[in-house]
Amino acid sequence: MPSPQLYRAEYSRRINRVLDYIDRHLDTPLDLDELAVVANFSRYHFHRVFAAWMGETLGDYARRRRLECGAIKLAQRPDIPILEIALATGFGSGEAFSRAFKLKFGCTPSAWRADTEQRRATQLAAMRARSAERQSNPDQADSNSDQALGTAFDNHEVSQQPNGEINMNVRIIDLPEVKVAYQRHIGPYGAPVSAFWAETFKPWLQANALDDQTCYGIGHDDPSLTPPEKCRYDACVEVPDSFQATGKANLTTLPGGRYAVAQFKGTVPAIGDAWTEMLREWLPSSGMQFDARPCFERYSKDASFDPKTGEFECELCIPVRPL
Repeated sequence: MPSPQLYRAEYSRRINRVLDYIDRHLDTPLDLDELAVVANFSRYHFHRVFAAWMGETLGDYARRRRLECGAIKLAQRPDIPILEIALATGFGSGEAFSRAFKLKFGCTPSAWRADTEQRRATQLAAMRARSAERQSNPDQADSNSDQALGTAFDNHEVSQQPNGEINMNVRIIDLPEVKVAYQRHIGPYGAPVSAFWAETFKPWLQANALDDQTCYGIGHDDPSLTPPEKCRYDACVEVPDSFQATGKANLTTLPGGRYAVAQFKGTVPAIGDAWTEMLREWLPSSGMQFDARPCFERYSKDASFDPKTGEFECELCIPVRPL
C-alpha cells in the first residue's frame, strides 16, 4: 500500500503543474474547470484543495502573480505602455490594473516605474552594506543561520570588494534547450533552499542515478516583491527524453537561446548578493534586456563544493536580448 509520503508527493506534483500553468497564462482568464483538469482533481473540490495547500485562494494567488509580474515588467521595460502591461498580465483595462496595483504596492504603476532607478540604488546600497559587514565580521555571519556557512568570494569572474561592491565578467553565449526534472521548494530563499537541496533533492538524485548530471536552480520570484513564504524555487537536473519523473518531481524544458552568464564561486549569502548586483547593476548598463525565459543557476558536473566552508561554484544565467 502506498505510504502517506507518496500521496503527499502526488499532491505536490499536481499543484505545481497548476502553478506553472497559471504563470504561462497570466494574460488570459483562468477557468476553474480547466485548472482542475490540469491538476487531475475534481472540479467541485479543486478550489478548496488549492486554498488548503497554498494558503491562499486561487483568485488571490492569480491576482498576486499578475501584479508581481506587472511590477517587474514596469521596471524592466520602460518602453512598454502601461496599458500593454495591464493587458499582458490579465487585467481588462489600465484603470483596473492601476487600482489593483495601488492597493498592493501603495503607488500607481507610473510612480512605480518612475521610482525604478532610486529603488534599484537603494537595494544595491543595502546589499553592499550587508556584504561589507559580513566580510568585516565573518564570525557573526557564520553564526547567523539565515546566512548559511560563509561569506567569501573567490577571485573568480564574480568578485567582491571590501566596500561590498561586486566586479563581474559576464559572457553573452547561446545555450541549448534542455529537458529537466525538478522538485519545488516554496518558502524563503537562502539557507532553506540549501537545506532543500541537501535533504530532499540530492537524495532523490542519488535514488534515480542522476547525481552526476548537470543541475539547475531557478528562483521564480523576486523576494523584494513576493512574501518570503510564497517564493518558489525549483531544483532541476538534466534528464534524457525517456526519463519518467517519480516522487515529487515534474518534468519541464528549459528554453535555449542567448544568455548572459557569469561564473560564481562563493557561499549562499554571497550568491544572493551576486544576483542582486547582476540584475540591478550589470543588466541596466549592458545594452541588453530580459526576455520571458527564466533566470537560473547552472551547476556543471564538475562544479566544486567545499562542505567545510559551504563554498560552491555555479554559473548565473540571465536570458537576454538587445534593447
